Amino acid sequence: MFDRSRLTALLARERAAYADRHPRSAAAYARAGNLFGRVPMTWMNKTAAGFPIHLATAHGARVTDVDGHEYVDFCLGDTGAMAGHAPPPVVEAVTRRLAERGGLATMLPTEEAAEVGAELARRFRVPQWSFTLTATDANRWAIRLLRAVTGRPRVLVNSYCYHGSVDESLIVVGPDGRARSREGNVGAPYDVTRTSRVAEYNDLDRLERELAHGDVAAVLMEPALTNIGIVLPEPGYLAGVRELTRRHGTYLVNDETHTFSAGPGGATAAWGLEPDAVTIGKAIGGGVPIGAYGLTEELAAALSGRSDLDLVDMGGVGGTLAGNPLSLTAARATLGEVLTDEAFAGMVEVATGFATGARKIIEGYRLPWSVTQLGARVEYRFASPAPRTGGESAAAADGELEDYLHAYLANRGILLTPFHNMALACPRTTPADVASHHEVFAAALGELVG
Repeated sequence: MFDRSRLTALLARERAAYADRHPRSAAAYARAGNLFGRVPMTWMNKTAAGFPIHLATAHGARVTDVDGHEYVDFCLGDTGAMAGHAPPPVVEAVTRRLAERGGLATMLPTEEAAEVGAELARRFRVPQWSFTLTATDANRWAIRLLRAVTGRPRVLVNSYCYHGSVDESLIVVGPDGRARSREGNVGAPYDVTRTSRVAEYNDLDRLERELAHGDVAAVLMEPALTNIGIVLPEPGYLAGVRELTRRHGTYLVNDETHTFSAGPGGATAAWGLEPDAVTIGKAIGGGVPIGAYGLTEELAAALSGRSDLDLVDMGGVGGTLAGNPLSLTAARATLGEVLTDEAFAGMVEVATGFATGARKIIEGYRLPWSVTQLGARVEYRFASPAPRTGGESAAAADGELEDYLHAYLANRGILLTPFHNMALACPRTTPADVASHHEVFAAALGELVG
């Protein structure tokens, strides 16, 4: 396929070039000694070249760093900026809230909240909504609610799923087929194999065996895996999940935080799914922190009818700032004026062009890789056929190869999501942006393959 020693040499060259190109970012990183890990959040240290690019400006599908380099941004805040950076309707609405209307932390409802709830109900087909500051918080509260309503202690997730930092989700299927804590799990408060059950995505047999224990309150799942690399459902899989959860008296929660890329109502609407609850975050606020969870009427009624549950004083899991006027103003503008049904159609069209072109380049170099698309989200994988489970996807990872591609692209003005080879289209992403990626991507493969 290619010479590994050549890959090592090319990566060293690209890292040296990156250091030469980014002296101000390097200096800013060196000065940040009072930041744990020298970054605002330690995951910002996930970089292909030794230190992160430091941001100067971001608008639409472009970012500029402190060294003056402009990039076509296919990362888009790992979905947080799927609406594009600083979309004008959101900037206008938030500015008006800040400058004219005020009231950023009042603990009082606003009319925008009901409007956002109604729009989320239209899109995701579950009618009752509540707000948090992150999707992690939404997932945590959904889990608590479903434990309460069922009286069951456990949660089931897919191996190598992504539900933020929810403790119960950091469980995988080990090489021996047994459940174990995910690699690198930091400071787990309790043995995750005692709080959770796990099944590989696309494995209905294991799912049925795990549900048969009768102790699972909820299956919390992404309709398609995303953060381990996109893993799509096989025919009949999601219908099988729904049938099995109903048969075993287990609630089903769709986490649409990343799969929102599938369309205006995420995979839930695009694929006609029928979850009992939906969680989402990131993108619906246009960059302003927000999360939300939605419930069916039946589930909401079952919870509201429980006199033993304090859904007021003990129900504020989102925190004092959850549901604040600023985040809901941003969400109303994002959903109403930016991430519209029409915008999604254009984003998916651009992403399809990305997938088609990337696939053609890979085939031209006879590499045993694959390309997977989930609406506005595309990823090239170092495996063919594409992995069908989270375990297979994790096994297909190649850190050195990924770093080479990311560093090569960054040095030539293209940013991918740093955790994997994901490219996301926003309403401002153009076919010309895709062509720029493909030109650089083809050059990177040409130098690698020789």
